Amino acid sequence: MDRILIANRGEIACRIIRSIQQLGKTAIAVYSEADVDAPHRHLADEAHLIGPAPAPQSYLNMDAILQAAADSKAEGIHPGYGFLSENDRFVTRCHEAGLTFIGPSPHAMQVMGDKATARQLAQSAGVPVIPGSGSEPLEPELARTLAESLGYPVLLKAAGGGGGIGMQVAVSPNDLDQAFTTAQNRARSAFDRPALYLEKFLDAPRHIEVQILGDTHGNYVHLYERECSIQRRHQKILEEAPSYYLAAPHRQGLRDRMTQAALAVAAAVDYTNAGTIEFLVDAEDQFYFIEMNTRLQVEHTVTEMITGTDLVAEQIRLAEGAVLSWRQTDIRPRGAAIECRIYAENPAKNFLPAPGQITALDFPAGPGLRIDSGIAPGLNITPYYDPMLAKVTAHGRDRGEAIGRMRQALSALTIEGLHTNVTLHRQIMDHADFRAGHVATDFLAKVLS
Repeated sequence: MDRILIANRGEIACRIIRSIQQLGKTAIAVYSEADVDAPHRHLADEAHLIGPAPAPQSYLNMDAILQAAADSKAEGIHPGYGFLSENDRFVTRCHEAGLTFIGPSPHAMQVMGDKATARQLAQSAGVPVIPGSGSEPLEPELARTLAESLGYPVLLKAAGGGGGIGMQVAVSPNDLDQAFTTAQNRARSAFDRPALYLEKFLDAPRHIEVQILGDTHGNYVHLYERECSIQRRHQKILEEAPSYYLAAPHRQGLRDRMTQAALAVAAAVDYTNAGTIEFLVDAEDQFYFIEMNTRLQVEHTVTEMITGTDLVAEQIRLAEGAVLSWRQTDIRPRGAAIECRIYAENPAKNFLPAPGQITALDFPAGPGLRIDSGIAPGLNITPYYDPMLAKVTAHGRDRGEAIGRMRQALSALTIEGLHTNVTLHRQIMDHADFRAGHVATDFLAKVLS
């Protein structure tokens, strides 16, 4: 492939463009009417307008994106994350149009995209899952029966999508019907699929995921794990690699079991390209498979920084049919890295998105720092898309140095004209429990209390 279209926007489009250009290939951007002045449009070698601002008319519009690919003579498509990145119908249409999709097969995406089916596959591979519903359609009556048998609280989740979107906790029978309706409506809106599944809700677990890569020749490697426990509304805002928890010498066995479980899940579905296996770990060090993300993750930056890899470049190589660049013994984590997701949102108002115009912008620079951004001074941040503005990643020889570098970076970061969560990230860096590595999915409530 010499010409690759990026079916995305913002910081991830900019990040993918850089790797494409570093490989000596042509990067083709698409943009909506709201993104006329967006950096990704101007960073690419060429760009094509695909429609009005609303995502269904632009970045979710398969016809418009495939037409842009045809007009630009693109040979491949990288979906980034979000939008169409986990839509197996889009993958099939890319193949039908003679385009190489830089990601997994439609079959793997379809199997792992249905969270209930993915749970069954993990179980068949000998990987533990959280007790919950099976493959049968989850209707309110069945949800009530399962919740009674499992015991409250329970968690309702969209069967056809991830990213924490639509998750609803029911702490008692009185909550269940409303939680079911809310989760179903959000699943329908976000993924055009209202199907749900139900799990026992774990109290304050750790959320740890494993990055894997697979080629078309049957080879698999993992690139170790990421700690993703700091979340708001079931969505991650800070990630680090490796997990401080698993890095403890007495938990080496737990790390080995989790990474091998991740590879077993990938092999069970004949997975190719980049993917992430997500687990929850309880207080007794029991881990449970929760889902597979069949795409590049927002937090891939911390994995790249501790392993010295370029995951996007490797994705492109694998899509071209190459053998994996590394054997498992070649991959060794070095130091520690932390990523802070910078959002245009107001933490004081339940993280409500805060669109507006960026009136001043100054990113920090220094040893071990990496900035992934899709913004510029004067840019209008609209309400049409996810409010993530940028990612700040800090790498150090150890976790303490990474935290120190991140504290300095956040102190120097300036984004004016709208609300952001930068102050919250500064609070996290200074929190005693975070600095000691004592984090779980309820951590943010402690910071905000």
